Amino acid sequence: MADSCENNRSLYVPELEKDSCGTGLIANLNGIKSHKLIDNALTMLHNMEHRGACGCEANTGDGAGILTQIPHDFFAKKCREAGFELPEFGAYGVGMVFFPRDKNLMSQCRITFNDYIDEQGFELLGYRKVPTDNEGLGKGAVDVEPRIEQVFVKPKSDIKRMQLERRLHVLRKFSIHNIHKIFPQTEDDFYLCSFSYKTIVYKGQLTTGQLRSYYPDLKSEDFKSAIAVIHSRFSTNTVPKWKLAQPFRYVAHNGEINTIQGNMNSWKAKEFLLESEYFNKIEQKKLKPIIGPNQSDSGAFDNVLEFLVLSGRSMPHALMMMIPEAWEMDEDMADYKRSFYEYHSNLMEPWDGPASICFTDGILVGATLDRNGLRPSRYLLTKDNTLIVASEAGVLPIDPATIL
Repeated sequence: MADSCENNRSLYVPELEKDSCGTGLIANLNGIKSHKLIDNALTMLHNMEHRGACGCEANTGDGAGILTQIPHDFFAKKCREAGFELPEFGAYGVGMVFFPRDKNLMSQCRITFNDYIDEQGFELLGYRKVPTDNEGLGKGAVDVEPRIEQVFVKPKSDIKRMQLERRLHVLRKFSIHNIHKIFPQTEDDFYLCSFSYKTIVYKGQLTTGQLRSYYPDLKSEDFKSAIAVIHSRFSTNTVPKWKLAQPFRYVAHNGEINTIQGNMNSWKAKEFLLESEYFNKIEQKKLKPIIGPNQSDSGAFDNVLEFLVLSGRSMPHALMMMIPEAWEMDEDMADYKRSFYEYHSNLMEPWDGPASICFTDGILVGATLDRNGLRPSRYLLTKDNTLIVASEAGVLPIDPATIL
């Protein structure tokens, strides 16, 4: 039977399987942080359960997650309980770390990671073990469940916030690249979901209904944010893994990038030409490869977007480079916009395919579609200036009288 599957010569190609994930965001445009917004985001996610997928076990999901702003007051309280103090918001970074289950391997990874933290000019403030509850998870998810901790660091010298964000980016990329080289068996086990002074990602190989119960942090009234991006995963071109759940550091992506192999090959070919005034030569070397190995198409997209943004471009600028409109034959397009697309077409090929993307850097939040609108989204704005975007309508019960 195995030989017959391996030698299949039919027209069926498993790599071309397609379906749609669930994506969404909710944001208070006045910047008012609240736990209610987190609760509403998790309700939206739960209501997109049909968008996600599971294996033979109904309680082992393809992936679910949430990206929020740093809940500083919550973290300050929890870190104090853990025995260390946090500086003011914006003066430290927090990483969401997946460590290997094996205690010996985890210890080796932690020691190596701590060395990198020191070498990259950071002071280790401490680790916090993230409370988790895997009681409702299926065997498939539990068998590969990582040990999840949060690491808190601050720069050894005073630097501006965006410089801090860039240095955290270098530390994360360098640590992942090198620890995977030193300990090849940790490729799926050592991972940083996020490492930022602005945002944090809670995710895993979960169903949408499991995220809230798996991470008790998300149920705390002290956990507040003005922005939340959510994702329910339907794994199409990669096997479900804890690290491949979304959101990634900037985006939640619904769709497929049909040009992904060409995009990755082109980026790899151009990598030696990369220059940035925001990263010195040593830092640029530590960042490569920009696209990490064994990524999903969404993960590769997020890697490139992150580099473009941290290299000085705004998020709208970077996204318009990567997902341009169908500008070539549009006679009604303004000249300034046509010139923008024409110029950038010489720098980068489009990342093409049906896509609906929600994105945030912790300050700016938004959503965009592919050039043909093949993965449409719905949005509404309420009278209290709350923006809700999702891959479908009706994900959150809203009184029609409050909708603008």
